[in-house]
Amino acid sequence: LNWLVHRPIARADGTLVGADPVQTAPRDATPVTRGDYTLKPLADYTIEARVLSREDYSLDAGSALSPTDFALGWQRMSDSAVIAQLDISQSARFYTYRWRSEPPLPPQDIMRSSANVHLIPADAGVRRSLDRVRVGTLVTLRGQLVEATRADGWRWTSSLTREDDGAGACELMLVREVERRD
Repeated sequence: LNWLVHRPIARADGTLVGADPVQTAPRDATPVTRGDYTLKPLADYTIEARVLSREDYSLDAGSALSPTDFALGWQRMSDSAVIAQLDISQSARFYTYRWRSEPPLPPQDIMRSSANVHLIPADAGVRRSLDRVRVGTLVTLRGQLVEATRADGWRWTSSLTREDDGAGACELMLVREVERRD
């Protein structure tokens, strides 16, 4: 087996990403085909965030379409002092966080300023760029939030709000551009 270890990049304390994600109506809502999948753009989406965790998938129903998830944080969830007080993990397409004694932020603020994003690379170059992103990296991702379907009835739909949590709260993003600051 080839194990890939993602060691967090050390960062100074303080908010590193002050902006919220930007979501607008899609400029082009034409469906896109990716192998057996049809992707319907629901919104244009740009997110600048800190990578809190990443998980690569190869065996679940969506892995052929979305091989990687990033747990992303912005606003105070990009602050090393806040993140250090949380245990952050990903498994089975979910992002979870726990605190040891008291939450470093009100739990609603954690939810509103972090997200699990299922990433669909637009092409091989984007996939290579996503593969190089490590925990702690500051990234800007540009693309669309989508609904993915297959002819057999399988469906996976992006959340369109940062106000939700639990099953169905993740963003499903067709990533067209990746910028990273290590």
